[in-house]
Amino acid sequence: MKPLLLGLCLACAASAGFAQQTLVVGSKRFTESYILGEIAAQTVRATGTNAEHRQGLGNTGIVFAALKSGSIDLYPDYTGTVARELLKSEASDLESLNRGLGPMGLGVAVPFGFDDTYALAMREDEAQRLGVQTITELAAQPQLRFGLSHEFLNRNDGWPGLARTYALPQAPRGLDHGLAYEALAGGQIDVMDIYSTDAKIAKYKLRVLRDDRHFFPDYGAVLVYRLDVPQRFPRAWAALQRLQGRINADAMVAMNAQAELGGQGFADVAAGFLARSDAASATGRGGFWSLMLGRDFWRLTGQQLLLVFASLAAAIAAGIPLGVWAARSRAAAQPILSGVGLIQTVPSLALLAFLIPLLGTIGTWPALVALFLYSLLPIVRNTHSGLTGIAPELRDSARALGLPAPARLRLIELPLAARSILAGIKTSAVINVGTATIAAFIGAGGYGERIATGLALNDNAMLLAGAVPAALMALLVHALFELLDRRLIPAGLRQASG
Repeated sequence: MKPLLLGLCLACAASAGFAQQTLVVGSKRFTESYILGEIAAQTVRATGTNAEHRQGLGNTGIVFAALKSGSIDLYPDYTGTVARELLKSEASDLESLNRGLGPMGLGVAVPFGFDDTYALAMREDEAQRLGVQTITELAAQPQLRFGLSHEFLNRNDGWPGLARTYALPQAPRGLDHGLAYEALAGGQIDVMDIYSTDAKIAKYKLRVLRDDRHFFPDYGAVLVYRLDVPQRFPRAWAALQRLQGRINADAMVAMNAQAELGGQGFADVAAGFLARSDAASATGRGGFWSLMLGRDFWRLTGQQLLLVFASLAAAIAAGIPLGVWAARSRAAAQPILSGVGLIQTVPSLALLAFLIPLLGTIGTWPALVALFLYSLLPIVRNTHSGLTGIAPELRDSARALGLPAPARLRLIELPLAARSILAGIKTSAVINVGTATIAAFIGAGGYGERIATGLALNDNAMLLAGAVPAALMALLVHALFELLDRRLIPAGLRQASG
């Protein structure tokens, strides 16, 4: 076990060393941010510089924390968001933003050339029936059902300030942005927040309500970056500078449409834009199987396996001794079993959100720690129950042989409890496969990356392209442990425990 853990640590260290030579681009969890992040990453790679795109990291707070900690080097954002949400300022010009970000070692640059403001929208027929054209007129319609993105619900430039400015009486509910359009079209909600460059505005015939009190600031698309990037990656930075002013609003709407309505991958959309080739941007992504077994399949599989088995190895190394301790000591049993049980009650996203500031990074490490903690309960519990379930006469026989306690544990008790312990490890492994998909929301990769993308696009095929391999991996892991059970556990013990 020690060589395995040492190897994992060396692999992670080697990975960290590689990352130091790689410009890491982040993006938030919505279509436009994915595309802009991919454009930036491909632009960097074209200069011969290594670039990694950690896509769909989460909301503004998580991505900005990743930038400050050095987990990423830059990401696309908007001037109004940086001003209102990050700097708590009204000034959104580049000079003011750089003055506010400078003491943190950060800056903004490369205005892409378009503005993507927040707005509220309704179905055109419903807005016409009620005579609603402005946000002010919503105050007289308290019956309207608002479905707003979770980030918008809590931002300084989102619902709290908007509701105060317009005295809106509605009580909105949180809804993923990628799902809200279909909910609005289906009549499940009446009002949603949109981005002005969303491709689905025209598709669903929505009326964008006029911000008649000018609550929303300008939202010019820019790159937020670490100030040492130009020195560390001079050629890449020079190439990124050439993106300034190259994307207008119509071009951004068209790229969003290629991803959301045309079913193209973000990398293909970005490549088509950078190549300025209609042929490159017209290629589709193929059917479900070509999507599931696409170019990213082995990369995501490797990340998923690392998350599952590295955390499982650490949980085995810690969980079996904890289970033994709990079985040997009545005083320790209750605190240990209650402690590992309590961890299971913490929602996975909440645990990940807690671990990010605690560890000072996003990505693999917080995900591994979370999965390790979730893996403990089945292993500890089954080790404890397997040892305490050994017949007293067998224990007495071992004592009669004059064996010391460590030898009894190693030669008799653990072999007798082996099937129960292996069952706990199997349970943890299978649970880990599914839980590991959540780690994609903080940039740890794995099959959850596709699931996050599918949610952002409301794309069922993309969701299945992530969910099906995860389910198949869970089945394979289960079969592997069944095989180990047959190979490692003597037939007599299998029959006795059966």
